Amino acid sequence: MAEKSEKNEKKAVPLEFEKPLDLLAQQIERLEEQLVDHPELEGDINRLQEQYNRLKRSLYSNLKSIDHLAIARHPQRPYTRDYLDQWDPEWIELHGDRSGMDDEAMVCALVRLADDVRVIVVGTQKGRSLRDKQSCNFGMPQPEGYRKALRIFKHADKFGLPIVTLIDTPGAYPGLTAEEHNQAEAIAVNLRELAGLCVPVISVVTGEGGSGGALAIGVANRIFMLEHSVYSVISPEGCASILWRSGDKVMEAAQAMKITAREILDLGIIDGVIEEPLGGAHQDMAATVETLRNYLVPPLKELMKMSPEAVRQDRQNKFRSYGAFAE
Repeated sequence: MAEKSEKNEKKAVPLEFEKPLDLLAQQIERLEEQLVDHPELEGDINRLQEQYNRLKRSLYSNLKSIDHLAIARHPQRPYTRDYLDQWDPEWIELHGDRSGMDDEAMVCALVRLADDVRVIVVGTQKGRSLRDKQSCNFGMPQPEGYRKALRIFKHADKFGLPIVTLIDTPGAYPGLTAEEHNQAEAIAVNLRELAGLCVPVISVVTGEGGSGGALAIGVANRIFMLEHSVYSVISPEGCASILWRSGDKVMEAAQAMKITAREILDLGIIDGVIEEPLGGAHQDMAATVETLRNYLVPPLKELMKMSPEAVRQDRQNKFRSYGAFAE
């Protein structure tokens, strides 16, 4: 298993702060290629491997906010369809908003999460190949995507199905056509309707949680974040351009905004942080997907024991408590 993880790790695209690790990995790989003819190199390989492991632990125990952001945006992180395929190979996709189009940036599905837990999953999808990215609009839903999600939320409420939302989006699409189709209204209606649902809702930020585009599917009874995901009202790049009028201040903006999972947990906005494999979810996608499934089932079962009115009140109380203070 460790050998498999190591191979996956070497295939992963290195991030900027991981360049020293990548150089060591390349050295180890070159020596391993020579090992058959030069068995005396085994000691050197072991020493380099120990150095690699120490450096990796050191790097990932001292990450900056901008580093978490880079991991959250890693192109090999699991996306919504990756979670669905592993959770339930027979999941059923639900299409369209019934009034305009089917936005591929928003995926809706009927899923068997466990033997006795059937849920509706609504999540954003970024796409991997260039063609998929264009089809999914790089993970930025149009108003029709949010209206599709709204239709599915109401469907879940009608049939008493719990809802799980997976958030990984830079934000709602800010283009001219989206504004013409009333993007702000679509998001606002989702906020209102999610607040009033009588079925349990659990949201997980799996990558980027960007602005109202994330919040539009994030009004939930329980909110969790993967360890290296981020959640913010605006991207650090956008914040830097507005406050500092400079693209060179992205690191300062990311630090000031408190966008990381641990910081947001300390603020009381979310309910838990889900650990990822060392190096990020992309290092072992299957393990990350299974970890999330195991993390979701207990709170879902707990919420499903509550009455519909208690579920709704629980969600509303959660959001009313934000920003509260005592003197």
